[in-house]
Amino acid sequence: METFTDVLLVTANVGSLFDNVGEIQSEWLKQLYKTIQSYKPQFIALHFQEVGGKDYMLNMGHAEDFFWTLESSEEMKDFDRSCIYVDNQFKVEDTFTALGSMYFIHKTLKNIQQYDFHVKNFKAVLEKNRYMGSLDRVTTVEKEKFPKNFWPDFKWSRKGFMRTRWIIHNQGLDLVNVHLFHDASNLIACNSSPSIYSANRNNALRYVISRISDSRQTVLPFFLFGDFNFRLDTLSLVQDLSTAADVQTVKKDSSNEVQRIIYEEKDNDHQVLLRIEEKLFAYLHQAVFREDNGRALLKYDKEVAAFHDVIREEDIMFPPSYPYSEEHAKPTQYMNTRCPAWCDRILMSHTAQDLIHRRDNGEKSVVYNTVGPNVCMGDHKPVFLSFSLKTNDHI
Repeated sequence: METFTDVLLVTANVGSLFDNVGEIQSEWLKQLYKTIQSYKPQFIALHFQEVGGKDYMLNMGHAEDFFWTLESSEEMKDFDRSCIYVDNQFKVEDTFTALGSMYFIHKTLKNIQQYDFHVKNFKAVLEKNRYMGSLDRVTTVEKEKFPKNFWPDFKWSRKGFMRTRWIIHNQGLDLVNVHLFHDASNLIACNSSPSIYSANRNNALRYVISRISDSRQTVLPFFLFGDFNFRLDTLSLVQDLSTAADVQTVKKDSSNEVQRIIYEEKDNDHQVLLRIEEKLFAYLHQAVFREDNGRALLKYDKEVAAFHDVIREEDIMFPPSYPYSEEHAKPTQYMNTRCPAWCDRILMSHTAQDLIHRRDNGEKSVVYNTVGPNVCMGDHKPVFLSFSLKTNDHI
């Protein structure tokens, strides 16, 4: 008999929560609980990146408090089983990813099992399990930091992925938390299309997909959600934004290196339209990034298209998820540090998309959106996918 299990997947880069400890956290949690109350899921998967923030050595203790607050909250009391994995071992440079994954199972969901990678078998989830620290000996999670050669300038990074496997009412699933490389410089990002950073992300994502599809385990439908750091095709976007502008390139005195590019409006008293520096992307008409949920920018969102052979995504109907202002009073404004982009995504295999139940009566049964669109949630808006998973009571 076909049954349906209501699922909520959420991905959130939570670095801001720890870099501004206390300022954002309570409102952030309130918005998450509000989303959970709206969609009433039986199974919740929360994938966090950048746990502990930039100053993780200082703030990792706050991260533990955050996970504890969430798990023990009144709002989560009907979820009687949970599995929490937090990679907070920053002293172990070779393996530290700053990833955290939380899974909550509602008391009404009876038939759920989790994979043990050591014994290569599924076991019923019967209690609350918390793993904070080194996850190397935890057999229900698989974690890997990207090999050094994925990183463009070979500097050390925290990027990687973490996977868990589940059976919900006889339906197997892989859930993968992933954090890919960012754009280090806006000037380099708008140099070529696709950019060098885009190529690095492509390599890393191909690596993840091949790892979760290799012969070590039976291949299952998968949901891959995290901070992919996907950026818009900046070269094409800048060309389109500045068609009627004069360009001025400022180079560093000592070298021939470009320091900034300034685009001035020809017919508007040379007003500066766009200024680009390594960590500055200041566009005069910022509203275009939010108008109609940023629909005009979607044509520049090309990175996921390279994976259409193996990956699907629900239609994006929300504005770019990054980089929002971290100021309380400016919850819908972008920072002028980067070109806004849909960094935070929920992607899935073709087989996983086939498991999403779509009602015939036109009712919106699948929702792909941001958490807290009108509230300060830090520089990333969390992104969620709510849907009913097709499951079977009997095989």
